[in-house]
Amino acid sequence: MTADAKTRAAGPRDHLLEIASNLFYREGINTVGVDRILSEAGVTRATMYRHFAGKEQLVIAYLQREDALVQAQFEAAAEHAVSPEHLLGLAVEGVAEDATRHHTRGCPFINATAEYSDPASPVRGVVAEHRAWFRATLREYLAAAGRDDPDGRADTLVMLRDAVLVGSYLDDPHKVRKTFLRNARNVAGLP
Repeated sequence: MTADAKTRAAGPRDHLLEIASNLFYREGINTVGVDRILSEAGVTRATMYRHFAGKEQLVIAYLQREDALVQAQFEAAAEHAVSPEHLLGLAVEGVAEDATRHHTRGCPFINATAEYSDPASPVRGVVAEHRAWFRATLREYLAAAGRDDPDGRADTLVMLRDAVLVGSYLDDPHKVRKTFLRNARNVAGLP
């Protein structure tokens, strides 16, 4: 079964969200119009409005989907980790893997923020929630691994994540990954 057939089988909402998410990430949110999304998804405007109040709600759902995917990756790592130190290492490796395999056109949250300049917009609210979760999760991992200054280290790891996601898109992704891993492991106190 093709990916398109799988999302169609999952339901029109999921299919529409999958198509919109791919277009938003590949081409930019503001450059992709609703008509294009509907055409590529093969659904009617009525179907879209049955599931989303408008394009902004579709953008919010796209970012919430991205957030859920990242959180699921962290949950899977937590299930496999044998110690807090191991979990911290898996988190750092997971960020590097994400930047070089999945999000090869930059960070979807940073990209969305560039297109939604109003800090009070609901889209920026979703971005802020994701970043707060990410920072808090890293802080929790650092504290559990017994690192001093978990807040400062978490802030630095968030900044390094931003850098690897953007840098992997702009520069040689393998060099950027190597630089990220060296620095992030150092900040996290990992060998």
